[in-house]
Formats: sequence, C-alpha cells, structure tokens
Amino acid sequence: MKLCSFTKDGVSSYGLVTDAGIVDLGKRFDAPTLRDFLTTEDLASAEKFVSAEADYAFDDVNHEPVITNPDKIICVGLNYHAHIKETGREETPNPVLFARYQGSQIGHNEALIKPLESDMFDYEGEVAVIIGKEGRRISEADAMDYVAGYAPYNDGSVRDWQKHTHQFMPGKTFAGTGAFGPWMTTADEIEDHTKMRLQTRLNGETVQDTTLDMLVCSIPRLISYCSTILPLLPGDVIVSGTPGGVGARRTPPLFMKDGDVCEVEVSGVGILSNPVKAEV
Repeated sequence: MKLCSFTKDGVSSYGLVTDAGIVDLGKRFDAPTLRDFLTTEDLASAEKFVSAEADYAFDDVNHEPVITNPDKIICVGLNYHAHIKETGREETPNPVLFARYQGSQIGHNEALIKPLESDMFDYEGEVAVIIGKEGRRISEADAMDYVAGYAPYNDGSVRDWQKHTHQFMPGKTFAGTGAFGPWMTTADEIEDHTKMRLQTRLNGETVQDTTLDMLVCSIPRLISYCSTILPLLPGDVIVSGTPGGVGARRTPPLFMKDGDVCEVEVSGVGILSNPVKAEV
C-alpha cells in the first residue's frame, strides 16, 4: 500500500493512494493524522479500502510531508562509503546522528526554499524509514519488524551554515528545505530493502545513484542504535543518509537555484519531486 498526507480545501487528512487517486482514510478512521493511524490501527485495516472509489485525484490535493507531526526525525550523516570519501571524513564505528524539526519539511510538489542567507543550497537524496510500532533497545535481528514503510527524502542542506560549527543542525533545518514524500510505501511491498535503488536527479540529470546495500550502518543497525537512546514511536522517521555525488563536492560545485527541479527516486517506493524557489 501507499499512504500519503495531504490537505484539501484547507483540511488536513491522509489517505490510501491507488491508481485511481486518493481514498481519504481520515474520513474513515477516528485517527486525525497518519501518525495517529499508525499508533492506533493495524496497517491491515486500511487494506479493505484498496478497491474503494477514490475521493480525490492525486494531483488535486496539496501534498504534505508523509508524517506531518512526527515525535522524532532522526537524520544520519556520512552513511555511505562514497560520501565519506568525497567529504574527506573518517568512517566512525557508530552512526553520525542529527535532528531535523517538522517545521523544516515540505511535501511532494511543494517548493524547496533556497534561503536568503545562502547560495549554497545542496540536494541530498535519501531513503526515509517510517517506524510502525513502539520499541526500546530493539535488537538488529528484530529491527525490520518495526518498519511500517519507506519514502523518498531530500535532506536539502545549506552548506555554509552547516559549516558554521562542528554541529550540523544550522544548515540542516532551515524552513522549507527538507522534502518528504510523495507517500509511504508499506514494508510488505519491498521484498529486500537492501536492493532498493536510490537516485537523485537535478533538472533531469542523475547526480546520485546507489543501492541500500552500500550503507555503512544498515537499517537494522540504525533502528537498534536509535532505539537504545530513547523509545522509537509509531510515525518516527529515520532518514538513513545520502550517497556520494552531493553538489558541494563537485568541481565546480553544483547547488540548487531558483527554477530548478529536484527529484529523489527510490525503486519500488516512488518519486519525490520538488521545484526550487528562492526566498525573497
């Protein structure tokens, strides 16, 4: 199944994405958001609506981040060997983690905002892992049982602000710089998550291309590690890291600018597309 969050006529909801459009699950369940649905309902309860008549065409709504109100957005840095190499950093035994805030995120087809303060707005295609049930100190062997689904993510990075200090956060959570969508594809649709292919395209040109078996810290490792720190909750998001090919490490550098279109595709999951708009 594919599950998305959206607004229609100013009302926020979430739904099941079918070939015909969106079946509004917010009208059919008491849970007000997709996070609440994951908390209170079994994913199987949505399956009975896969053949229901669509309430809206997919392009007739405003798309929101897949999870609009996550308790946690945990981002992973330096998690592909090629990206570590291009940054000149050393591989660490444990994952490099930082946080995003939900207010920094936008949905599919919404504009990524290049802030006034910088001309170094970079793309970072990633795979987001959405947690489906609560767990603490989850073993790697059991970790995949906690995955509700996957979505493309663009961890748009303001590089000069990222480098202001040793902490990543200033460049990683500017308003409107993180794109999350177009939907969450449920984990049961993915036979082997390590074979998923991640590609980023800027104005149609492929700038990043990898598979998840190239991760330094695997998805089970990330879930186990993060859940040791504090409980993971339904709707929590782990953004698993970007591969090599970021714009800041190219010669000459390649940054996103007003009028560009950036796409992040995850095979078997979907394509996230966003125009870029310069803040004025």
